[in-house]
Amino acid sequence: MNADNVAVDAGIPAPADLRRVLGHFATGVAVIAAHDGTRPLGFTCQSVVSVSLDPPYVSFCPAKSSTSWPLLREAGALCINILAEEQSALCRQFAVSGADKFAGVEWDRAGNGAPALAGALAHIEVSVELEHDAGDHTVVLARIGDLRAAEDGRPLLFYRGGFGGFAA
Repeated sequence: MNADNVAVDAGIPAPADLRRVLGHFATGVAVIAAHDGTRPLGFTCQSVVSVSLDPPYVSFCPAKSSTSWPLLREAGALCINILAEEQSALCRQFAVSGADKFAGVEWDRAGNGAPALAGALAHIEVSVELEHDAGDHTVVLARIGDLRAAEDGRPLLFYRGGFGGFAA
């Protein structure tokens, strides 16, 4: 055991320990969405990060096991929907594999044609520029084309395996 009570075997922490310790870092939650010309597509993602202001880049990390990501990549134009505190049910809906994720979901097309979800705190329109292999995930670097944010509202946060809100 080390100082953080994490069992270390030859310097490689167990996945359960990684999840437990890294779960102490609160993250926002987003739905990455696209439209393939016939239907809307999307998945829940908690690994969205601002990368660069000039040029404007963000990054996100879909799991390699994702069945949605290859379809979104093929569609090209994406919208990153930053979820509001009251959208935890929507977050769960987009996290289920194989389901009709857009059933009952209100959305409009963003300027790039990708789905912009109603009630989201922000919409970031992007195009994929680069993908990098990263173990069981892929690191995606995407160029921002346009973006907008709500005037008010609170973010949906993920912390230690659960959802919650932000209190100032």
